[in-house]
Amino acid sequence: MASQETVVRTDRPIVVDATNHIAGRLSSNVAKLLKQGHRVSLVNCEKIMYSGTRSNLIKEYREFLEINSIINPKHGPVHYRRPDTIITKMIRGMLPYEKKPSGISAHKRLRTYIGSPKELKSFEKIQFEKAKIKKSASNYTTMGELCRVIGWTE
Repeated sequence: MASQETVVRTDRPIVVDATNHIAGRLSSNVAKLLKQGHRVSLVNCEKIMYSGTRSNLIKEYREFLEINSIINPKHGPVHYRRPDTIITKMIRGMLPYEKKPSGISAHKRLRTYIGSPKELKSFEKIQFEKAKIKKSASNYTTMGELCRVIGWTE
C-alpha cells in the first residue's frame, strides 16, 4: 500500500499491520523508519511469518533457549517467548542500539502489540509490499505458533 518514501513525519505514529509479513524483511523496514525519526506501532505481531520448515524453526529456537550463563542463568541472555518482545529484540538488532544514542532513542519510538489495541483502531494501517509473503501461507510458520511451542502462554 504505502511505501517508506510517501510517509510524512508527524507526532502520530505510523501503524504497521504485521499480518503475513516475513519477520526479517518487516524488521528491516521498521528499523529504517525508526532511524528516520518516525514513531512506529506494530500491530498483530503474532501473525508475523517465519520461512522454513516448522520442525527446523522449533529445533533452532530450543537450542537458543539452552544458551545461558554458567554462573547464574539470570546473567545470561534473556530468552523472550512473547511474539511482541521477540520482534522488538529483532528490530533492536537492526538499530545502532549499543553504539549510538540515536539507536537508543529510535528504539524508544517503537511499540509492538499482540492483536490490535483500541487506541490504534482509528489509525490507517500500512503494509510493506516487499515484506509480504509471496507463496501460500502453508510454506510459513506464524510467530504465534512458534511462541506457543516454546512456552508462551497467552
